[in-house]
Amino acid sequence: MSSAIHPCLLLCLLLLLLILPSWGDGWRCSYHTSCTYGGRHVLVRSSHDSRIQSTCASIASGDGGLPVMHRLSPCSPSAAGLGQSKQSVGDAFYRDTLRLHALFGDSTGAPLVALPGAFEYHVSVGYGTPAQKLTMGFDTATVGATFLRCKPCAAGDPCGKAFDPSHSSSLAQIPCGSQDCPFKACSGPTCTVAVTKKGAVELNATFVTDTLTAAPAIPVNDFRFACLEMGGARTTYSGSLSGVLDLSRESHSLASRVVLSPETVAFSYCLPWDPTSRGFLSFGAGRPERAGRGVTYATLRRNAARPSLYFVKLVAVRVGLFEIPVPPAPAIAGDALVEVHTTFTYLTPEVYAVLRDKFRRGMRQYVVAPSSGELDTCYDFTHLNTIDMPMISLRFEGGATLELGIEQMMYFKDRRNIFSVGCLAFAPVPAYAPVVAVIGSMAQSETEVVYDVLQGKLGLVHNRC
Repeated sequence: MSSAIHPCLLLCLLLLLLILPSWGDGWRCSYHTSCTYGGRHVLVRSSHDSRIQSTCASIASGDGGLPVMHRLSPCSPSAAGLGQSKQSVGDAFYRDTLRLHALFGDSTGAPLVALPGAFEYHVSVGYGTPAQKLTMGFDTATVGATFLRCKPCAAGDPCGKAFDPSHSSSLAQIPCGSQDCPFKACSGPTCTVAVTKKGAVELNATFVTDTLTAAPAIPVNDFRFACLEMGGARTTYSGSLSGVLDLSRESHSLASRVVLSPETVAFSYCLPWDPTSRGFLSFGAGRPERAGRGVTYATLRRNAARPSLYFVKLVAVRVGLFEIPVPPAPAIAGDALVEVHTTFTYLTPEVYAVLRDKFRRGMRQYVVAPSSGELDTCYDFTHLNTIDMPMISLRFEGGATLELGIEQMMYFKDRRNIFSVGCLAFAPVPAYAPVVAVIGSMAQSETEVVYDVLQGKLGLVHNRC
């Protein structure tokens, strides 16, 4: 290893001694021990945790939005994270595989049937009049409907987290055969179908409308959703959630019901960095530039085969000072899918191979660690006091750039200890997924992702949660 000291390393050492927040033009440094300069991240080991541990009561959401928690958070209203261990690489890839198969493979894509418990992030909303507070997942890539677990429940099935239609004065049935009923096979007066398996009823699904309170004192009247009465499916359904909010481009999604103006956006979210932190989900908020926030926008694109999904065009991937151009998507394929419930970021095999090789070339001074699952570029930083690695950023059509911090580009065995074993958090797109890229939740974490549907743009505001 060379004995030369990188200038950014000297600056970080000064930060430790003088506790200065920044230094000079062209530098961007954290309050603790991390700096970026010349296309590289430089970190210096600290004797204290650089992130403040917050209690559940002390964490606030952004801009009055709904607090967002990871499914393993001890602060989640679902209590799904209590007593659970940290997610391993294998678990993350298994869940990614389920998710990508549901979106692009042979799965039906129905969230509560094909993907039990697959929603990584939770919010609390109110349904009905008076409002019944329920914990929901939220998804930008559902099959076009909000799903809600409803009473009555099957015998022996825990029912405490289900919506009770009989206690809501504002609930209304959707007639079978109406344009708001998506079930062509329904019969009888209501929009209801039964899903059976081997002659046994798995669930009854009924489309209804009711009042949804998705923000304090802001009700959405006559909101359409599917009420699911779980039968045999209760053995595979994760009981920690009451359902999933549809934020897709479908006409009946919650995103489509937000009243928009040139000064507002449909919705935005900031995903928490790890299960102990909290993000936010907001609807109809003002455009970030009106609040003086630095935002860059990518152009939202449509895919005829999957019109409900949000695609952007990935133009290039930058590693250090080297830029890798991303070839345009074939006519039959999609561009880059912005995905909430996929952990890692996936690139075409050709682009991924160049990214991996360029990154490895900039990491030759470090001890290589064994591959972890499908993450094949890993290093052992355990006994080091400094780390110096190439930066990675994603550039999109329209001018937006997603700059990845170390926590967004590396998956560490111990999420709160960067000086452990870390792996590059990218992988090749599976052969069954006809897309150029899938931008996963790790890469998006701590960045506010703004869905300006009215003007066809997706905005990125860094360091928002």
